[in-house]
Amino acid sequence: MNFQYWIDQLDLKAHPEGGFYRETYRSNDLIPIGTFDRFPYLRNTSTAIYFLLPSGKISAFHRILSDELWFFHAGTSLLIHSLDNVSGLQTHKLGLDIEKGDQPQITIPAQCWFGSEVEDPESYSLVSCTVAPGFDFLDFEMGKRGELSEEYPEHKELIKKLTY
Repeated sequence: MNFQYWIDQLDLKAHPEGGFYRETYRSNDLIPIGTFDRFPYLRNTSTAIYFLLPSGKISAFHRILSDELWFFHAGTSLLIHSLDNVSGLQTHKLGLDIEKGDQPQITIPAQCWFGSEVEDPESYSLVSCTVAPGFDFLDFEMGKRGELSEEYPEHKELIKKLTY
C-alpha cells in the first residue's frame, strides 16, 4: 500500500502544517470558560485525528495549547522533533520497531514547538493524534523560521528544514 491508498480510504485532506488529516472525534463534553487561564473560550475535553505524512514532506514546526498524544498505525517510523526552553531539542521516534528505538506512542507537552518527518526516504507514516483539552485552530501557531532560529540558534539547520 502506498500513502495515496490511505488518503483515499480515510478521506484525508491537506493540513496547514503539511501532510494530510481528518478529524475523527470531538468530545461533546465542554470545559467551562475560566477553568484554565490559557483557554478564554469553551473547550471540548478531547479531540482526535488521523494524520498522514509522506516521505519528502514535513510537518512544520508549530505549537498548540494542549498536550498531544501520538499513536503509530502504518508505514515507517516518524521522527517528531520537539523544542522548548527546558528540555531543548528532543527527537522522538514513533513506530513499531521497538528494538531500533521506536515507541508506538509519545506525548508532546502543551506549548512545545514540534515538527516531524518520515525517517525512510521512500515511505509514509500514518498516525493518530489525540489532544486534551481538545484542539482548536485558534490555538494553532506555526513556527516562524527567523524567530525560532533566534531562540534556538544551535538548531538552525533543523529549523530551516522544518519551517516554510
